[in-house]
Amino acid sequence: MKKYICDVCGWIYDPEIGDPDSGLAPGTKFEDIPDDWECPECGVGKDDFSVIED
Repeated sequence: MKKYICDVCGWIYDPEIGDPDSGLAPGTKFEDIPDDWECPECGVGKDDFSVIED
């Protein structure tokens, strides 16, 4: 699964970890995150994230 980085603050969403504090279980793909989810570090939306290329 691909990781995504916040373009604003650099926080990385790793699907293997999820975002448990926001209710996203490990294994949650970025595409499956609700549209109203926000970066836990700076509060921007999914549109401000980019794929990290391996």
